Amino acid sequence: MPLTVAALYKFVALPDVAALQAPLQALCEGFGITGTLLLAPEGLNGTVAGSAEAIAGFLAALQAGPPFGDRLHGLECKLSRAEAPPFRQLKVRVKREIVTFDDGATDAAAGAGTPVAPEAWNALLDTPGLLLIDTRNAFEVALGSFPGAVDPGITRFSAFRDYVDGLDPAAHPRVAMFCTGGIRCEKAGAYMRAKGFADVRHLAGGILRYLETVPEAENRWTGDCFVFDGRIALGPALVERPDHAPETLR
Repeated sequence: MPLTVAALYKFVALPDVAALQAPLQALCEGFGITGTLLLAPEGLNGTVAGSAEAIAGFLAALQAGPPFGDRLHGLECKLSRAEAPPFRQLKVRVKREIVTFDDGATDAAAGAGTPVAPEAWNALLDTPGLLLIDTRNAFEVALGSFPGAVDPGITRFSAFRDYVDGLDPAAHPRVAMFCTGGIRCEKAGAYMRAKGFADVRHLAGGILRYLETVPEAENRWTGDCFVFDGRIALGPALVERPDHAPETLR
């Protein structure tokens, strides 16, 4: 039976993060789901899989009631399918950041830039003089990207800061960026705005939301989108692309 996969995140202050790990673990176990969830003082990030009913119940419980109250209400979440279990086990971990960047110095919740809906993304790509940045790691970019996007050539997200520090804000009046699910862009966007880039936009919901939302006939994405689970990559409509061997993606 196909499984439902939920890629989710939200930047929100969680000062009680240490006390949340055990209840979150228990919540996941109660619904019989597997995957990885990262907790940090800045929020929650992760991908989990289970039956459609289990994932629906888990997401509902996550956004209302203990252990988070309503702090995770409206979290960013993309649902897709997997023909085989994409995770072997459940991991719930506490980290400094939900996406490693600069030890929490950049506050994504304080101003990540302007989100652009997938339906409006194609029009933005046609903006003259637009600096379009793919914020993902180089091996992910090699698998697929938007035509014309700059590849910073990074092997870890924290290196994106060095790339930005080498840019002149005055030379780039409008910047747009994208990543797999949106989380990197919120961090990167906040960092760029703090560095003086006045107009920073990002693809809301990331590549996954774009592939899910935009009809294939209008889709400007080329190639496949790497995902950090056993499926390896997804294509338009979030269909699995099983023809990529894990050892080739390094």
